Amino acid sequence: MGDTVAGCIARSLAAHGVDRIFCVPGESYIGLTDALFDVPEIGLVVCRHEGGAGFMAVADGLITGRPGVCMVSRGPGLSNAMVAIHSAFHDAAPMVVLVGQVERKDVGRMALQEQNYGRLLADVTKAVVEIWEPSQASEAIARAFLLARSGTPGPVAVVLPEDLLDAPSDAVVLPPRPVILPLPGEADMVRLEALVANAHRPLVWLGGGIAGEENLAAVRSWAQAWRLPICATNKRPHLFDANHPNFAGHVGIRTPASLLDQWKRSDLLIALGERLTDTLTQSYTFPAAPEPQLPLVHVWPDADEIGRVWRPALGIAADPAALVRALAERPAPAADAGRDDWIAGLHAAQRALSEPNWELVPDGLNFAAVVCGINRMLPPGAIVTVDAGSFATFVFRYLRLGGGQQLLTSVVGAMGAGVPMAVAAGLRAPGRRVVAFVGDGGALMSGNELATARQYGVNPLIVIADNGCYGTIGLHHDVRYPGRPLESATQLSNPDFARWAESFGAHGLTLDDEAQVTAVLEEAFAIQDRPVVVHAKVSAHQMSAWRQSSRPLHFERRKA
Repeated sequence: MGDTVAGCIARSLAAHGVDRIFCVPGESYIGLTDALFDVPEIGLVVCRHEGGAGFMAVADGLITGRPGVCMVSRGPGLSNAMVAIHSAFHDAAPMVVLVGQVERKDVGRMALQEQNYGRLLADVTKAVVEIWEPSQASEAIARAFLLARSGTPGPVAVVLPEDLLDAPSDAVVLPPRPVILPLPGEADMVRLEALVANAHRPLVWLGGGIAGEENLAAVRSWAQAWRLPICATNKRPHLFDANHPNFAGHVGIRTPASLLDQWKRSDLLIALGERLTDTLTQSYTFPAAPEPQLPLVHVWPDADEIGRVWRPALGIAADPAALVRALAERPAPAADAGRDDWIAGLHAAQRALSEPNWELVPDGLNFAAVVCGINRMLPPGAIVTVDAGSFATFVFRYLRLGGGQQLLTSVVGAMGAGVPMAVAAGLRAPGRRVVAFVGDGGALMSGNELATARQYGVNPLIVIADNGCYGTIGLHHDVRYPGRPLESATQLSNPDFARWAESFGAHGLTLDDEAQVTAVLEEAFAIQDRPVVVHAKVSAHQMSAWRQSSRPLHFERRKA
């Protein structure tokens, strides 16, 4: 042990707190998997697809607050993992990807499955660290973990030539390098206090740059003391308790006008721990880019991000959690008499949108009925994972998270994240209930990781919204070209997902009648010794939580 580069890398990973690596085995890094047998503190989770392994690593990092780790083989292996790396990059999720490479003597010859990873990954990673000498191994691991967490968090790739792993090494295992988080300055806090004091209707957008229950509790205390309404940003509704009186809504894609119009009355916007994107800002209209129509305070730990698209009235390059803790210790600025009414009005507006009301539809369940049923049964501390698709709008509209519940997803909207993230959550938090919401499209992209769940004894509840089509694309088509045919470009032929689940050893349930919702979900929640899949046959006509098709859709379902 420790006499090879692979042994040095394995022990370096352990020194950085790594206790779990997700992988699909490959001969290009088999030296490292062998070395990991001698480092028992690191568990190896063998997955069924590199995209699944990557999404598991992303989810693991979001739960622990440290970089998740996946390991993939060269060429096709890395190509399969690209969807998760892309998601981690856009979602600012810390991640370290260990990538096999051809032998050093063959580099540049276009050897079997060889790729130039510096080129291939340049636009979806923070850095590509290539190890060419045995003496560099532990240093490379330390650099990768530092870069993954510093500034704007994100994925870092470490490239491992196959022959290097078996090379002898006497390198010392290096300890983790401290992450330098910029602290807020006194002048910035004074300016922020003045902006809040002069605002009649301030609004705070809370993003993924603040995580962890201790930090989120500090945000709640700060919001109460300073009398501020808090919105959770796109696909991160768990960041602020939906039942808290200061909760002002979820800033999602195409926010309903009834709530967006209220937000637009604000006279100060504080983007706290949020990079700001087109989806969050309603296609760069609120706040308007590049010149916001109201004073914008942007707080993010990376100065390069502040002012890149929007010109802020105040930019603070600091750790958002440190800023909140510092502000909470200062006297709250005076607020005018109308501040409480402003907060109450926003809370009421968002509450009205999430009331359990929906229409009956002619071609299957309205998925709202299923989500509202789960909302009633979801226990405190549960972890919810959500795949990409129009079905997810029902989750973000009707699921009111609080009580330590957490939501994991690909914020950038990559399909296939739901089931792998649920597996990772079950492994990382075995005492917490895990519920995954997946569409029929995403289910067959990565639902095979149900086999990984069975192999490692993880028992998520997976709800598959089957409307027989790629719903999001159908929705876009219906908006842009109303009345035009869309079935041929979006329709799917699906299996009986309940029987599909049973083939893995999971428990399968079918839900196709609103009268069955409570009974089926109660049965699903009662089963805890194996995964449960609820096959919900939902409406295609009800295209999202906010929109029905411009004409009736009756896709013929494949008979089981």
